[in-house]
Amino acid sequence: MTEETESSSLFSTDKKLTFVILCLLSILLLYIKKSFIENETAAFEFLQDRPEGAVLRIISALQFFSIPLIYLWKFTVIGFVLWVGCFTFGFRITFSQCWSVVMAAEFIFIAPELLKIGWFLFIETDPTLFEIRAFYPLSLMNFFDFETLDKRYAYPLRALSIFEIFYVLILVNGVHYFARRQKQSAWLIVSTSYILIFLIWLIFYILVYK
Repeated sequence: MTEETESSSLFSTDKKLTFVILCLLSILLLYIKKSFIENETAAFEFLQDRPEGAVLRIISALQFFSIPLIYLWKFTVIGFVLWVGCFTFGFRITFSQCWSVVMAAEFIFIAPELLKIGWFLFIETDPTLFEIRAFYPLSLMNFFDFETLDKRYAYPLRALSIFEIFYVLILVNGVHYFARRQKQSAWLIVSTSYILIFLIWLIFYILVYK
C-alpha cells in the first residue's frame, strides 16, 4: 500500500461517520475510566452518599454529553488556524479539508487514554482521585512530582507529550496530502500556525493561572 493510499484512508473518510466513531470511542473510554477507576477511589466512595457526591455525578453526566460539543469546537478552531496558515502561504486547501485533517489527528489521543486505563486497572490499582487526574502517560509531567508542583504548570506539562508530537506529524501529513506540495512546505505551515498558537496558549495559561 502506497503512502498516498494510506493518507487517503486517513484523511478522506466520511466526516460524519468518522466524527461519530471518534465520539463513541471517547464516550466508551470515559465510561470505563469513571466506572472502573475513578468511582472506585476512596474519595469518591466517601462522597457518594453526601450532597457533594450528587454534584460529582451531575458533572460526570455532563462530561459525556459535552464530548461532541468539545470536539466540534476544537476541530473548528484548530482547523481554522491551520486553514489560515495554508491561505497565508498560498496553499489551496479548503477549511473543510483542514477540519478533516484535525479530526483524523485527534485519534492519536485515544492511545494515552487506553494506556491510562490499563495503568490504573492492572498496575497502580489503588490510586487516589488526584493521582488519576494528574497522570498522563509519556508526557513531561512524568519528570516532576505532581504533589509539590505549582498547579499552573500541571496542564502544560501534561500537554507536552509524545502524543502531541505524533499529532503534529499527522497534521503535517494531512496538509501534505491535500496540498500536493513538498513536505517541507507542510512543516512550515503547521509550525507557523498550529505549533506557534499551541505554545502561545500554554504560555498564556501559565501566566494567567490563579
